Parts: sequence; structure tokens; C-alpha cells
Amino acid sequence: MIGDEDILEAKQHSNDKKFFLNILKENPKLLEWASDELKNDKEVVMKALEADGGMLEFASDDLKNDKEVVIKSVSKVGWTCCFASENLKDDKDVLIAGTKVDGQVLYYASKRLRDDREVVLSAIENKPTILKYVSFRLRDDEEIARYAIEHASDKTKKEVYSYLSERLQNNEEIKNLL
Repeated sequence: MIGDEDILEAKQHSNDKKFFLNILKENPKLLEWASDELKNDKEVVMKALEADGGMLEFASDDLKNDKEVVIKSVSKVGWTCCFASENLKDDKDVLIAGTKVDGQVLYYASKRLRDDREVVLSAIENKPTILKYVSFRLRDDEEIARYAIEHASDKTKKEVYSYLSERLQNNEEIKNLL
């Protein structure tokens, strides 16, 4: 936990790269109090991300558009994709890295990637109910439907089924998976 003394010290050294490179491995959340210049320093931000992928939140907009930085973050904490640039929310590599950790990442994906079979299958593997955010075209795909229902828990199978196209909800083979 970060104490007031830690925050005060970080504020006093807000532009001291050496200080932050040393302190971030123990207290990555102190990145919040680094100068804008250090929040735009890839080495500093990567050091914070090594310890806590969630620190992408405090990176500069330039670094939120840096593929290497964003992949480092989302491969540790998938939901941090919400902080990525719009450009990287449309990058298949970024989404695949994030969905391997948390299928919820699909929620932040571009429309194009919500219609990408590989991205969707990766997301569904970790969170079958994310089918809700999949393109209508893929919600009408039998392979996707089977995969989602088979990966769903007994508690969520009916919810997953409810997101399928009407055609698939009337398919006897799909119904039998419930």
C-alpha cells in the first residue's frame, strides 16, 4: 500500500527518471505522480507495467498508442485495453494478447475485430458470455455457437444461448447442447 510519505516523495521527484525506475518495481502505482515527461518515457512506463499491468492508465496518450506498451499491459491485465488508443483497439495482436487473459477485452474491440473469428474464439474461451458483444454475423455461426455453449458453465449456458441468432436458437442440435 502506498502511504502519504511515498506520494509526497514521488511528487518531489516527479521528474527524476532514476528515482522512478527504482521505486516503480516496488510501488508501480506511484507512476500516477510522475511528471508528464516521465509518463511519456517508454522505459519508465514499461518498468511500472512489469509490476502492474494496470498502470497503463497513467501512461501518456503517445504510449497508449504504442503497440509494445499496450501488449505488455493487456497480456497481464486484459481489461486495460480500455486505455489503449482507438487505433490499437483495432489491432488483432493487441486483442488476442488481451483475450488470452480476459475475454471481456472483446467489449473494447473495434467492430471489425468483433467480427474476427480468431479474436472471438479467443475471447469466448475465457468468457463465453462475451458472445453478447460479438458481431451478428458470428452469432449466427454454428461453430461459434457450439464453442460458446461448450465453454459456458452450467449457470451461464442459457445466457449464452440467448445471444445466438434466432436461426440458431431454433436449431435442435444447438438446443441439445444446453
